[in-house]
Amino acid sequence: MKATFFVAAAVLGLASAGELKIDVTRKVKCERKTKAGDSVAMHYRGTLQDTGKQFDASYDRGQPFRFNLGSGQVIKGWDQGLLDMCIGEKRTLTIPPEFGYGERGIGPIPGGATLVFETELLSIDGVETPEKIEEVEDEAKEAEDVPAEETKEEEEGKSEL
Repeated sequence: MKATFFVAAAVLGLASAGELKIDVTRKVKCERKTKAGDSVAMHYRGTLQDTGKQFDASYDRGQPFRFNLGSGQVIKGWDQGLLDMCIGEKRTLTIPPEFGYGERGIGPIPGGATLVFETELLSIDGVETPEKIEEVEDEAKEAEDVPAEETKEEEEGKSEL
């Protein structure tokens, strides 16, 4: 199921009202979601929105990135965009400069850049990682997967009522 959320920079009192865009690309069921203060492990791939050029990826190093969520150890786009996430969930974060590296940039990231991160939550310290990740199906996709005969029978049944 793909869901999109926005967090306005204006909420933080910033002059430029950029938006943090969160696309859930793999939604999963869980009992415990991430919250501020959690120590988490993520895989990610970061690209520049305007060129698509990759500037960093934990996948390339073969090791997840570990940090404390909501503590300022990472950019604001991550601290906010990775909250309420289940282990095994995947999100694509589109992060405006206000939630990234601002006008200064850093290393291969130019000032004023909008960043795109493909992320996957691998673990939350102190939370058991499920043996099997249970995905939440897209309801629209499920409706498309129903055979035409079944849909026709349902329609005929409704007209008889």
